[in-house]
Amino acid sequence: MAVLKVIEIMASSEKSWEDATNVAVKTAAKTVKEIRSAYIKDMSAVVKNNKITEFRVNVKITFEVVN
Repeated sequence: MAVLKVIEIMASSEKSWEDATNVAVKTAAKTVKEIRSAYIKDMSAVVKNNKITEFRVNVKITFEVVN
């Protein structure tokens, strides 16, 4: 039986929400092993001068707790 844990990470990118999600997973993977899934909880964007300048995501990362 596997034990899973969920953490929440906020990340951003100047390119896209997809890239911001990749940043979140890549950053989490530095200290967390066995990542199983990434659930996008929220997405938002920063707008300056009527143009999107930053994409933001709030991601729930699920990983297996290894004994």
